[in-house]
Amino acid sequence: MQSKPILTLEDVRKIAAAAEAEAVRNNWAVAIAIVDDGGHLVWMQRMDGVAPISSHIAPSKAKTAALGRRESRIYEEMINGGRVSFLSAPEIDGLLEGGVPIIYEGHYVGAVGVSGVRSNEDAQIAKAGIAALTA
Repeated sequence: MQSKPILTLEDVRKIAAAAEAEAVRNNWAVAIAIVDDGGHLVWMQRMDGVAPISSHIAPSKAKTAALGRRESRIYEEMINGGRVSFLSAPEIDGLLEGGVPIIYEGHYVGAVGVSGVRSNEDAQIAKAGIAALTA
């Protein structure tokens, strides 16, 4: 039997605070979602001024990154490259950049999904949140 780290509520709060700080620093209104390694939602916040749809997109991006153990942008790139059959993949529907897996000591422990600004900016916010975990 193997052992691995898991996200605690304290970890999630730290990630969320750092992600929010990055968004605020850039004056970006976004939704931030954090999921565990199974894609289950453990944190969701929607900043003032963000479009309501972002509260659906952010968790989907996070779930996609957690279950796929890769950034959600990889799926977007595959589809844009012509592999449209990937749209039928089960359990994932956040096939846009902005979902980033959380890797801690070599283990995939969850993911952060952000929605509300350009996709590369969403990913920037997610990565800023994740960086706080090891700071």
